[in-house]
Amino acid sequence: MPVAARSATQKPSSRFHPCAEIFPLMEGEEFDALVADIKANGLHDPIIELGNAILDGRNRYRACLAAGIPIRTEEFIGGDPLGYVLSVNLHRRHLNESQRAMVAAKLATMPRGRPRKNAEISAISQSDAARLLRVDRRTVQHATAVRDKGVPELAQRVERGEVSVSVAAKIAEFPFDQQATAASADEATMRGTAKKWKRARRVVELGVATEKAARKLGKKIYCVVYADPPWQFESRSLTTGMDRSAANHYQTMPVDDICAIPVPAGGHAVLFLWAIVPMLPEALSVIQAWGFTYKSHFVWIKDQHATGFWNRGKHELLLVGTRGNVPAPAPGEQFSSVIEAPVGDHSEKPACVAEMIKKMFPALPAIELFARGPREGFDVWGNEATGRMPIPSIAGHEKTD
Repeated sequence: MPVAARSATQKPSSRFHPCAEIFPLMEGEEFDALVADIKANGLHDPIIELGNAILDGRNRYRACLAAGIPIRTEEFIGGDPLGYVLSVNLHRRHLNESQRAMVAAKLATMPRGRPRKNAEISAISQSDAARLLRVDRRTVQHATAVRDKGVPELAQRVERGEVSVSVAAKIAEFPFDQQATAASADEATMRGTAKKWKRARRVVELGVATEKAARKLGKKIYCVVYADPPWQFESRSLTTGMDRSAANHYQTMPVDDICAIPVPAGGHAVLFLWAIVPMLPEALSVIQAWGFTYKSHFVWIKDQHATGFWNRGKHELLLVGTRGNVPAPAPGEQFSSVIEAPVGDHSEKPACVAEMIKKMFPALPAIELFARGPREGFDVWGNEATGRMPIPSIAGHEKTD
């Protein structure tokens, strides 16, 4: 019996069998194209019903209503309605892995025994749902997170094949207002946004944990350490080299003494250490002695040449080391590895470097070792800055998370 035509915007979902609802409905241009085709060519395949519920053909049913075309139905005669729905839809639709994972997530959350008046549906585990939809369980877990924690548009974009479920799951980790901002972006932008948010969250968590650990210890500890040690470098010639020696300008320290400094860094911290080129191996040993692991470096390009044996030096190195889990800058937020700045007083480093470090870690407690004076955003230590020794220390590397 033909069904009277109804509005295209009216979704007769009460007629849809739960097994059919695990696959998303057509919307927008895709649905409009189906309506136009059925209006021009009629309904080729009948709507399959189980009892009074549509088991297969929801989109064709809606399109017939919108086009005013008579609806033909047939009763399902098989014994496995779910298997039938999966079979026809997976063969009919070109679904990517993420779309199949969203279907699997719906399948794994279907209430057992629904609908009671039709064939009973047994509960399906995530593992079984993953197997039926030919995806791995982890992908189904991502899809479940998107369904349960994400804003509706996030799930819809995955179901339409516009965004991978793994990226959508990363966005779903954050509050709804942030998700709503990112949900309409392209996948590459969403991926970068998720990394930035995750990094920012980790920095805040690290700052809170470090402050908590400091209160417990009764002394300050730091996540960011910036240091410019007074390297004791011996010139080859005492007659021609000592006039340019650092010892003529400030008190220098042997490498062993620098290594022995009990740096007040927490269990998760980053170190920025200035190194002169001839003493790079010694600087790397200091990083290790202070409990850090070398990661990368910056190069300061000066506006004038200095002396040197193999070349006329025009640069210094700022080494980067980490301890524990300190997040690097998010993609797109890294600074250039080359710093171009003029030379100041003897051994003075460009102020822009400390500013760069604070921009990387604005919320974390920071200390500058061997400082020459006060520095905004940093506690300072050094005989030129504080006129006192020794440095405030903690015993070992305290855990801060």
